[in-house]
Amino acid sequence: MAELKFDTKKIKAGYDSKDNNLAISPPIYQTTSYDFKNTQHAQNLFTYKEAGYLYTRVGNPTVTYFAERVKALDGAKNAVAVGSGMAAISYTLLNLASKGGTILASPYLYGGTIDAFDRLFPELGIKIKLTDAVLDPQKLEEQITDDVKAIYVESISNPNAYLLDIDEISKVAHKHGVPVVVDNTLATPYLYRPLEHGADIVVYSATKALTGHGNIIAGLILDSGDMSLYTKEKYPQFYEPIVMLGGKSTADIFPDNFFIFRATLVYLNLLGAALSPQDAYLGIIGLETLSERVAKQSSNAAKIAAYLESSPAVEWVRHPSLASYKFKELADKYLTNGGGGVLSFGVKGTPEQEAKFINSIKLFHYHVNLGDARSLIVDSPNTTHSELNEDELKLADIPHNLVRISAGLEDADDLIADLEQAFTAAGLL
Repeated sequence: MAELKFDTKKIKAGYDSKDNNLAISPPIYQTTSYDFKNTQHAQNLFTYKEAGYLYTRVGNPTVTYFAERVKALDGAKNAVAVGSGMAAISYTLLNLASKGGTILASPYLYGGTIDAFDRLFPELGIKIKLTDAVLDPQKLEEQITDDVKAIYVESISNPNAYLLDIDEISKVAHKHGVPVVVDNTLATPYLYRPLEHGADIVVYSATKALTGHGNIIAGLILDSGDMSLYTKEKYPQFYEPIVMLGGKSTADIFPDNFFIFRATLVYLNLLGAALSPQDAYLGIIGLETLSERVAKQSSNAAKIAAYLESSPAVEWVRHPSLASYKFKELADKYLTNGGGGVLSFGVKGTPEQEAKFINSIKLFHYHVNLGDARSLIVDSPNTTHSELNEDELKLADIPHNLVRISAGLEDADDLIADLEQAFTAAGLL
């Protein structure tokens, strides 16, 4: 499978019809539990001496097929699917910093992530430091202390489409024995594969462009399979004995997969944000058109960005396709399949005119999802990033007049015409 090309993997990876009565489409294993063959079989499953399924909260064949397919597309070694993107982020960082510590995080993130960083993680003894030093890996290195347990970034940021040099960030992080966690939600593996650029862990909100139809809530955690960074001194949680493992540690049971194994055994099992088999099936179907969708979304976003940049109603535009893009050199180097479907721009008018503009839109859907087959528009400072205080908005470079577009699969000319009529209705043209 590793030798096959991307578009073949998105159709074939992680599933064999021979294991499922020759069904060409993966079955939905809509079951809570699985019968044990006998008492020895049950004991073997509970002590991980034998592979198999116990209970759908911690494992289900349909969910496994979904995770395995994304694993193949990303070039990962291990993966687990969970109930949402926020669960993927939370379980990842809890797993890394269960004994406390600091996470160095990009300020260029989804607002819900920053809200969790502000409110949830400090209550759990985990310090989050938002730092714009992620833009300069040499400066970032100066902030890596012994207490730092991970560096957390988005590959293409929401909503500003900031692009970070993950190759260089990973180099400085690894010098200090620190893993790099990348939220690759906006890029998807079609545009960018962080593990190929030195990242150690990738998380997704599979709710977004990965599955692309706005019909499931899902998340994924994937890793490179390199467990050497997680030393016993810095990450003792992976080496501590667990009663249900017969006094062995997660590192003892799965030496090549103890990061994902512990995230599953401790956080998915006990906190319980499980992905349903039905949603996993819809995710598998969504993956089958990943390349076609994201390519068209990138193309539409580029056309919309070019229109907006020429409009007198617009103050500024941010998208990797533009010559004016702040990270154009990185985009040309890494985003060879397109710049993604998300762009942002500043309305050149009053807040009242901005509201009138949004309320006059007819084709775009006004809501907070991303990566949908439908085109979406939202005023991020008032919605998706409303949790940020003024200092956080400034650090994240989110002006109050920012509007975010997630381009869908409609005709670009129709979408541009819709924006034009809305600008006119708002008195901006």
